Amino acid sequence: MHTIGRIHSVETFGTVDGPGIRFVLFMQGCALQCAYCHNPDTWRTDKGREATVDDILAEIEPYVPYYRRSGGGITVTGGEPTLQAPFVARLLAACKRRWGLHTAVDSSGFCDPVHVEELMEATDLVLLDLKLLDRRRHIALTGQPNDRTLAFARWLSERGKPVWIRHVLIPGVTDGAADLTAFGAFVGSLDNVAKFELLPYHRMGVYKWERLGKPYPLAGVPTPEEKDMRRAWTLVEEGMNSRRC
Repeated sequence: MHTIGRIHSVETFGTVDGPGIRFVLFMQGCALQCAYCHNPDTWRTDKGREATVDDILAEIEPYVPYYRRSGGGITVTGGEPTLQAPFVARLLAACKRRWGLHTAVDSSGFCDPVHVEELMEATDLVLLDLKLLDRRRHIALTGQPNDRTLAFARWLSERGKPVWIRHVLIPGVTDGAADLTAFGAFVGSLDNVAKFELLPYHRMGVYKWERLGKPYPLAGVPTPEEKDMRRAWTLVEEGMNSRRC
């Protein structure tokens, strides 16, 4: 039961999706369609390859010494890994049981907490991608409202599950002063944030949109400059500090 997952791809030497060197497993399928997504080829749930838990364990095994020595482990991303929560839960539990690997899930948080309880039990760290706090603009940016994401963030906080919050800075979209201070205040209201990452928007996935025959929604939007990133950090920190006062 729950032994088959639909897989997009794997990376055996990941260094940005959690601590240490990591096996990064990209799951197929996503309920969001973010305008800046660099993996639009992961959206469809009927694509990718099928694999069993044992298949993925066999792919991980040759690299386990590197992961363990570096304090790394396995990160499951996508797409959206919570769409295949039972499979991912079994895989992560097996990685912990067999090798004692650190486990992480990279998620948009667009899920029902009840559906992912077993998965969260096997997860050491959640990399939570928060897009926008404004509900209407979140729908315009991703195709879905943010109610589930914000509720999931609070649910994780209540349970003390460690998270890294990630926020992509997109000029003219997510870089408004009010948005950033409000975002900082929300992050400051959570009790489980081990790290906050403000990530600059990039255009590295545009060729995938073109290959799929999809018009790229953010055509013409520039990547943020260093001064833009510094300004955003300042505003987010102001929001965090206002929450603590």
